[in-house]
Amino acid sequence: MIYYNNIDSKYIIKEKRKVSNWIKSCINEEGKIIDNISFNLCSDEYILQLNNEALQHDYYTDIITFELNEKDEPIEGDIYISIDRVKDNAITLHIPFINELHRVLIHGVLHLCGYKDKSKKEELLMREKENYYLNKL
Repeated sequence: MIYYNNIDSKYIIKEKRKVSNWIKSCINEEGKIIDNISFNLCSDEYILQLNNEALQHDYYTDIITFELNEKDEPIEGDIYISIDRVKDNAITLHIPFINELHRVLIHGVLHLCGYKDKSKKEELLMREKENYYLNKL
């Protein structure tokens, strides 16, 4: 199951069924099984506080992904997305907000599928995967 929650954001994911089917398809193509994923839409201030408390990082970010399953178990996770940061990123990148939102959604899903982005090599692979799956939406 895929859930979309608003924490302190009023933004509503449009075409939830289409987006959920796309996410399930991506997970399936990665050879994984989904248990449940919660996308939690929030503000910059909320994600900054979460970043401080959970990860001891004192900066804004567009997404924080918490993997809740053990290795080789069906995917279960909580993904927090700052709608404020996604909007700012879209403006900076000169792309539509919805395109950036979809990129951030799939970025979190890819983390749950085991992809990392700490090194340049990992980041490059993550971007390739994001672009690949975005073209399937």
